Amino acid sequence: MEWNRTLPDSRMIKTFSAPRTSEEKSAAMLQNPVLVESFIVFIIVLSVHAEIWNTFSWCTLALAVQAYYVQHKWDRLLKSGNAVFQYRTAFSSGLLPASVVLPLLGIVLKERWETVGNVQFERFCVVCSAAGMAIALFISLLGLGLTKPLPTNTSIVYGFASCAIIYALKHSLSVAEVIEILEVLLIFVYLSLIVLYIMPRSFTPGEVMLFLSGLSIITNQLIKRSLTFGDGRHDPLASFLLVIVVGTALLGLVFTILYCFMDSKTWVSSLIFHVTAVIFGLGIMVPWFHRLTRNHLVAWLLNFLTSTRTRIYLLSYWMTLAFLASLVVFHQNYKQSSESKEYKASTAMRKSFHVIIVATYIPGLIYDRPLLYIAAVVCFAAFVVLEYIRHFRIKPLGLMLRPMLALFLDDRDGGPLILTHIYLLLGLTLPVWLFPGVFAPQSSFPGEVALAPYAGVLAVGIGDAMASVVGSTMGEVRWPGTKKTFEGTATSVFAQIITVALILIFDKTVNLNGSYSWIMGSIVIVSMLEAYTNQIDNLLLPLYLFLMLMV
Repeated sequence: MEWNRTLPDSRMIKTFSAPRTSEEKSAAMLQNPVLVESFIVFIIVLSVHAEIWNTFSWCTLALAVQAYYVQHKWDRLLKSGNAVFQYRTAFSSGLLPASVVLPLLGIVLKERWETVGNVQFERFCVVCSAAGMAIALFISLLGLGLTKPLPTNTSIVYGFASCAIIYALKHSLSVAEVIEILEVLLIFVYLSLIVLYIMPRSFTPGEVMLFLSGLSIITNQLIKRSLTFGDGRHDPLASFLLVIVVGTALLGLVFTILYCFMDSKTWVSSLIFHVTAVIFGLGIMVPWFHRLTRNHLVAWLLNFLTSTRTRIYLLSYWMTLAFLASLVVFHQNYKQSSESKEYKASTAMRKSFHVIIVATYIPGLIYDRPLLYIAAVVCFAAFVVLEYIRHFRIKPLGLMLRPMLALFLDDRDGGPLILTHIYLLLGLTLPVWLFPGVFAPQSSFPGEVALAPYAGVLAVGIGDAMASVVGSTMGEVRWPGTKKTFEGTATSVFAQIITVALILIFDKTVNLNGSYSWIMGSIVIVSMLEAYTNQIDNLLLPLYLFLMLMV
């Protein structure tokens, strides 16, 4: 009888001990890296809109809120295996961090072009921002449609956010701009079907949205400029970027279709590869560039690269660094062949390439940014073509490249392609390609904004490298719920601040004008994002730091 009286009491104790205190809830939130990552992204969104507020600000906030809710549905789809395509294994779909990048970029760059007085680029930034919102809403709708049963509360949030965004865009865009946005969305859908089919397990939903959004806008711009019947005098720098990026993507699609019907590892198919690449470059890309600029691509490029003595010195210096990087790769390959057990490059060795690429970019940013702009396009095309050769095992280099690059594989290289080195190049280059100072006088922008092209160098070249090396060798205190360490993050912040001080000494166009607290806060918050995100940080971190520095 006494035992029967104590049984309800024990149950009552369990019932009343279930609610957790605020400290326990905070600790549980810190143990969830997705929640912390989302919190950091919302801080960045609010920080940008605290400085820049316009019609699209409400749209971006509504987009971020709905992406936060839909992200959990995408996470469940990935864990349950109910997604249509095979995505890269990660603890988060990355929908929220990727959804707000392009809209925020459009808002920030619109304000900068407005200060210069360039209405054409200002409207282009508006279209990019609206296109980013449309793509993000499409991906969210896809996630909701695949979730069974249909989540009611999340659908309501998505509906309110979509209506608010569509209403705001209706009063901000012309009919021609709406058609252009629909064209970008259509290109994105087709590219997504192709890329996710031929490259399974290479991207998370957020990564494929971020990567293909940019490629869709570039493709649409190239088509739009090619169909414009004018004097054909488009800017050669931008036209070179459009033609090379879209051309290499089309080349990969051609080879993918071609090698569905033939063996790529024979000498005959390898000869077809090289002949097709040459014909594609000379027969399609060269006339395409001439159509846009009325310049022969090869002649213009040679004249551009050798027009000044500074450019010749920089090219010689960069070729020396490329030779050193090749020696590192060959040395690591030799160590692998001499070791009896399987050998893999250490974190410190992999991050040594960050040192080489930082030594490449900083002189270019200081002395000749247009040259760096063009050189990065050429390197990107070379990296992509080499990856085609490695993936399809094209003779004579294909079989040799496979073990060499496999030594430096990252945990995020889970698909058929090795993209780590391409991500690293893009991470340092995107701020250079996006910065308006390449197409407008740098004197038009305040001194603190002139630091924005260094966002890739700071976030990836310095910050990510120092965080990885120090965290893997000396880190002991880990951030809750992650493998990243407090020591690595602190060293990353300190190294970036030291680099900013050195940039102020050597680059006279940069002047912080008292915005030290904003610069330091931007570096800290992006470094925290590096500690908690599981997305491709080589792409994500430079874009977020670029946003903060452009504000």
